[in-house]
Parts: sequence; C-alpha cells; structure tokens
Amino acid sequence: MKAVRFHEYGGIDVLRVEEVQRPVPGPDQVLVEVRAAGVQPGEAHIRSGELHERWPATFPSGQGSDLAGVVVEVGAQVRGFAVGDEVLGFTHHRASHAEFVVANDVNVVFRPEGLSWDVAGSLYVAGTTAYATVFAVDPGPSDTVVVSGAAGGVGSLAVQLARRRGATVIGLADERNHGWLKERGVVPVAYGSDVAVRIREAAGGRVDAFIDTFGAGYVDLAVELGVRPERINTIRDWQAAARVGARTYGEGAAACAVVLGELARLAARGELEVPIARTYPLEQVRDAFGELELRHTRGKIVLRP
Repeated sequence: MKAVRFHEYGGIDVLRVEEVQRPVPGPDQVLVEVRAAGVQPGEAHIRSGELHERWPATFPSGQGSDLAGVVVEVGAQVRGFAVGDEVLGFTHHRASHAEFVVANDVNVVFRPEGLSWDVAGSLYVAGTTAYATVFAVDPGPSDTVVVSGAAGGVGSLAVQLARRRGATVIGLADERNHGWLKERGVVPVAYGSDVAVRIREAAGGRVDAFIDTFGAGYVDLAVELGVRPERINTIRDWQAAARVGARTYGEGAAACAVVLGELARLAARGELEVPIARTYPLEQVRDAFGELELRHTRGKIVLRP
C-alpha cells in the first residue's frame, strides 16, 4: 500500500509517498481503508523537528491522526464493528496518511448519515482540540470570549462551540474571513497593530476569556486585556502559558470517541460547520503541507488516498 513517510527532519521536501506493507489489525483493532485524512499544523512542526523535545519522531516516520473510511478487517476481539462499516476516528501512531490504517476499536465511531468523507476525515484533531479549548475557558451567556486564528482549522470550530454556549465571541482573523465569521454570529476583528484597542472597542471594554490557537504573543495580549490567567487557554504558546499561569488544554484533553461522536452528530445535522479549505490526493502531500504552512487557509486541508 501507499503511505506518507519521512526519514529525517526537514521541510516539505522530506515527505515521500512510499510502498509499505499493509498493516494487520490486532485483536481489538479494525483495519480501515482510508477515504479522507486531515493534515494538521502539529504534524508539520513534528516533521521539522521543532517539537523534538516534546514529541520526537522515530525514523522512518509516518504521519496522520485523523481518519475516515471503510472497515475492511476486524480483530478477533472487536465487538460492534464489522467489515463494510463506514467510520471516522483517530490513531496515535502517526499512520493515517496512507491507503490503509489500523485503529483501536474504542477510537472509531460510525459515520453519521449526511456527514461527508472530507469532514469526517478531518474532524478529530481540530474538533476535539476546539472542544477542549472551549471547555478550558468555560464561556457562558454573560461572557465575551476572544479567539485568535478564528478562521483556522481549530479556531473556526472553537468560535462556533463558544457561540453555542451563548457567549459573545470576538474572532481575530484576516479581513477576507470577516464575512464568514459574521454569518456565524462572531464579531470579527483584524490582526495587526493596535489590535488590543480594536478588541476593547468590539467587546465594549471587557474581555472575560481568551482562546489562543495561533501563538505569537496572544497569551500576553490576553493578559494585557485583563483576562484572568485561568480563563486563558493556548494550544501553541506553552512557554507563555507557564509564565503567566494560563491553561494549555488541547486535543489530548478531549481525545475520546465520545467527544468525536458528539461533534460528528452536530456536523451531520448542520449545527457545526467544518470548513474544508482544499483537498489533495495522497501523492500531493507536499503541496498540501505547503499550503497549510502558509497559515492562510480557512478550515481544514484534507488528503484523499
């Protein structure tokens, strides 16, 4: 089968699509023929070596956590899933950017009717991360929440989940995404100089919580805006969080099939939009990550084996 591999740290040029042995499911695993798999910023940082101390790679390394596809084989102890079932889920073994992937049976759920393959295959990391960030700052109807990177893969979902809790949401985003945010009840604010002034004007003077999906100084901005550290959450700037006492809830804090299933049902009913920026065939994985690393896309980029 074909699968993405890299044999050393580096840029997108180290990515290869290679012929590898098709995996065999263990007793409590299913083998899934992949129809769609999302790409993540974290995967780019792992591949570059930036996160070696936190998440080291073992070479040759695969890629990919998100997955959606059709079950083609089940382990002897698997109950509840059968060959032919359409599922979405995740693997923690950097392996879903491939034609086939094994996943633990507790890490997959049935694909709800009406949920596209592209959305199903890109929901896990972004969705559970967004869920965790909103849980971390606990917004309510009387709160104003700021989200940085509000049109990105995680941010675009976090703003919607915070709105579902009744909060006023201010989304920091490029101006070309302001219309999309407004349509979802989010107050858009442009990046750039004097952003703190624009946020205060949009918030009417008070900001209660801050979700940072971008890094690059937004934890300090939240402190400047008067947000209490326990209501600041970042998924990118761990050093700043440690310095000021902010939270760092991310995908790992909500990494379970229960949360994924809830998000999938919301998306299938049209109550949570998962924007798909673009899809690429597996062979164009370098192009997919090249676009991702520009950090200008709205929503998710998806690989289709």
